This record gives sequence, structure tokens and C-alpha cells, in this order.
Amino acid sequence: MSKSLMIVDDSATMRKIIMRTVRMSGLEFENTEEAGNGVEAIAKLSAKPVDIVLCDVNMPEMGGLEMVRKVRKELPACSSTKIIMVSTESSQELIDGVISDGANGYITKPFTPERFQEKISPFMN
Repeated sequence: MSKSLMIVDDSATMRKIIMRTVRMSGLEFENTEEAGNGVEAIAKLSAKPVDIVLCDVNMPEMGGLEMVRKVRKELPACSSTKIIMVSTESSQELIDGVISDGANGYITKPFTPERFQEKISPFMN
């Protein structure tokens, strides 16, 4: 079954690094989307939901935490979308909070292909 992926990060360079690392992990996606912040991601997800979102925490206009809350509360078409945060923020309080708000996982930077494999592969079936 083919899966779709969206990478949400305000840095175009970081989006490319994440995509390259996902490819290096051996995970394959039929479709990939990018968004530069939560506002852009919500607009794209409203038009066409994806299976998995990799999302930064700190972004301008709308950060990842607010984006997770909005997706979970306002986009019923995305109820099965898996959201995995990817951030330099590593406090357990933040991680617990974003998971309780609806994220499905958390990867701290710097990351490895193995870490992406571990966190994403359970959602690939």
C-alpha cells in the first residue's frame, strides 16, 4: 500500500535533509509534500490529507504544537494521519504535551536514518 508524506519545517534546507534521511532509512513514499509552517500545512492537509506528517515544533506563523491541535480538532479527514514531531527541543514535558495533544511520535535532532525507520515504520502498514 502506497503512503504519502508531508514534511513541515520553516527551513527549506532542513526539509531536504529530512527527506534525504527518510530515503536513507529505506522508507518509500509514493507522494511527498512540503510546507513551510503550520498555516501552509493546514491548508494543504485540508485540500488533500496525507498518511504521515513530519513536523518541526518551532516555526513562524503557526508552530508545530498549534498545528497538531488544529489538525486533531478541525480536520476530521486527517483523523488517521500520523504526526511525528522532529525538533531540537527535547524536554520531556514538551514531548509529553505534544503527544497528549495528538502527535504520534517525537524525533529529536540530530537524527539518523535508523531513528526515522524506528519511528515511522510502525505506521507504514
